[in-house]
Amino acid sequence: MSAPKHTPASVQPGTMKALPKIIFMSRWLQVPLYLGLIIAQAVYVVLFLKEVWHLVTHAMTLDETNIMLVVLGLIDVVMISNLLIMVIVGGYETFVSRLGVEGHPDEPEWLDHVNAGVLKVKLSMALISISSIHLLKTFISPDQHTFHTVMWQVIIHIAFLVSALIMAYVDRLTTHTHPKHFHSETIAPRSALD
Repeated sequence: MSAPKHTPASVQPGTMKALPKIIFMSRWLQVPLYLGLIIAQAVYVVLFLKEVWHLVTHAMTLDETNIMLVVLGLIDVVMISNLLIMVIVGGYETFVSRLGVEGHPDEPEWLDHVNAGVLKVKLSMALISISSIHLLKTFISPDQHTFHTVMWQVIIHIAFLVSALIMAYVDRLTTHTHPKHFHSETIAPRSALD
């Protein structure tokens, strides 16, 4: 068990000046946004249950392609729900306040190292997954879509892929450049010290 962190007197909560305190407290304005996303998550749960009910009640009348499309729709809802959880939990932890779930058996594995860069990369990966599901649904029933629609879906999917790769690369540069730079300055080669 680690010792409690001591903060310098200059950053104790009661010693902040009025304007910085107001600016810092403004982060709590995001709480209604996260509560709204929780409501959106509840709507997705209702939608998911409705789709499962539709699948179960019409299982004997649907052909394999339609069953696959319904299942892909369910996977799509789950992935969007996962995206919502990442935004709600990761965003609140990063931009509003600590959740205080350290050591809880259900603490998400990714939460202990979440920051704005990691959150962006995770969100972009989730968007790629969602886009992949939509693209797969389009490819399963291509006759229901025009060439123009399919082409734009592929272009948008490629744009998601490229932007995710760029974000991951930039995140890697910013997180790995500083530690190496610090390490190279603090541990100088022996020849430089002689």
